[in-house]
Amino acid sequence: MAEIAGTLNVNISQKELTLLEQRDLTGRDRLVRRIVVFLPAVFVLIHILEHLYVPSFKNYKPSVSYLILMAILLGALIVWDIFTFFSYEAFEKLRFKSALYVAIAIILTIYDLATIKFGVLELPYFPWIGKVFDAMISDRSKLWECVYHSFKLLFTGYFCGVGIGLLCGILAGWSKTVHYWIQPITRVLGAIPSTTYMPIVMMLASSLFGGAAFIIGLGVWFPVTVSAMNGVQNVQKHYYEAAETLGTKRLGILSRVVIPASMPTIFTGLTQGMSIACLTLVVAEMMGVEAGLGWYINWQKGWGDFTKMYGAIILICLTFILVNTILGLIRKRVLRWQDGGI
Repeated sequence: MAEIAGTLNVNISQKELTLLEQRDLTGRDRLVRRIVVFLPAVFVLIHILEHLYVPSFKNYKPSVSYLILMAILLGALIVWDIFTFFSYEAFEKLRFKSALYVAIAIILTIYDLATIKFGVLELPYFPWIGKVFDAMISDRSKLWECVYHSFKLLFTGYFCGVGIGLLCGILAGWSKTVHYWIQPITRVLGAIPSTTYMPIVMMLASSLFGGAAFIIGLGVWFPVTVSAMNGVQNVQKHYYEAAETLGTKRLGILSRVVIPASMPTIFTGLTQGMSIACLTLVVAEMMGVEAGLGWYINWQKGWGDFTKMYGAIILICLTFILVNTILGLIRKRVLRWQDGGI
């Protein structure tokens, strides 16, 4: 079907092309696709029943709060399943995510069996999931405080690195003189992880927060600078020619033509910079900062409380997923002009 559309040079959207492809499905194929959509809810239900009815090791009682969380998740999946009968987009999204959700449910079940049910993995190094979740709830005030400090440090360093990186990258891609000076710096600093400078920065910085923010910003600066520089340099020449034909001035070409055309490449650097910022954040908090999730992990590890340590690790994962999801939504919004016909 895609080949036919390309041969006829028909300008149709991806959604319309997918709907055309559905017409070739047999009744058996449609049934299999529908079963795949229901599998996540089925495996979550199996995990709940396993957690409730399989005898526990040493008579440990199931976690009520964890069961409530799983019940909410199961309810959300059931509602999503019902919604797929009325929305094809919801159906395709859940069908695409089905294998991932099933794998997560299977991993949770296996880990639950290996810890609380059969005792293959024992305390204190391998607490069961319900115990970790209960620890997160009991220490939630401290965890929220650490989340606040982590977000504050993360975004302070990230936005400083992004601002300076965009300025350096765009100017280096636009001006040969600026490129002459920026290129050697990127080659030197880009080859060395920003965390390497941490002992020196922490010794010279006036505050631990400022030193950690500088390390994060330095790590973000390199990919943002390089992506912005490459994006500006790779703008096609006929864009310049068209703008000059319309009488656009040099500064107008930069702001209205070059920067918008470079945005896909720039967002690649922004995404890479966020990944580096998240990694550097945890390292900085573990080594020098007096608050934050990385500091909390190091603190609980020192006391041998691995349950709370795992809870903070889970919270870090969820936090980074949230941050990258928001960045992805911003990218999709800014680059919505790319989602045209095919």
